[in-house]
Amino acid sequence: MEEEVDKLELMFQKADSDLDYIQYRLEYEIKANHPDSAGEKNPVTLLKELSAIKSRYQTLHARFKPIAVEQKETKNRICATFNKTMTIIQELQKQTDLEVMLSVDNCHH
Repeated sequence: MEEEVDKLELMFQKADSDLDYIQYRLEYEIKANHPDSAGEKNPVTLLKELSAIKSRYQTLHARFKPIAVEQKETKNRICATFNKTMTIIQELQKQTDLEVMLSVDNCHH
């Protein structure tokens, strides 16, 4: 789960960088190739719309970040509880001479 959170974080960072680059390229292309665009949608309006999209994206990212942190903390708590439970089971096995096979691969760090 931690890898997925890291991947999402990198995707958000890349998308933010891509939006900055697109905005820069649009501004450059408009200035260089269409200084007097008559009858078309105002390029400044298009850039403002792009800025609004970026702002909404940043808001989404801000909401995502605490959720990702909470997921990581929850996973750590679950793993800690699971490991404690496994220790108790192993102690009980020793005391009762019973053996139970359980997989603990998901909580090893």
